[in-house]
Amino acid sequence: MQQIVRTTHVIDAGGQIVGRLATRIANLLNGKLKKDYEPNVDGGDVVMIKNASKMIFTGNKLAVKTLKHHSNYPGGLKEEPIARLMKTNPGRVLRHAVQFMIPKNRLRKRKLRRLKISA
Repeated sequence: MQQIVRTTHVIDAGGQIVGRLATRIANLLNGKLKKDYEPNVDGGDVVMIKNASKMIFTGNKLAVKTLKHHSNYPGGLKEEPIARLMKTNPGRVLRHAVQFMIPKNRLRKRKLRRLKISA
């Protein structure tokens, strides 16, 4: 068994498109850019994001798109517009985008813990 070496990547999100940024972050968290990548080993890096409030959306997404989550109770579907979330909690928008780009398995929580976002 070899030792996993984690490097810290500091990314400035100012002026970057949300989806492309989320893809880049997901690849770093998954460890896909490393030469010794294995899907069953959590070998990804630590990612720190700065200026999350200055991310940009293309097209009309800021006005139209909503972020949805469910409370697992009947009638518990909650929707919140992205425009309002970008004012109150822009890190949540980016975390949500990255979360659904990471495989849905036991390692997902561990990978997302290594994502640090500051507005």
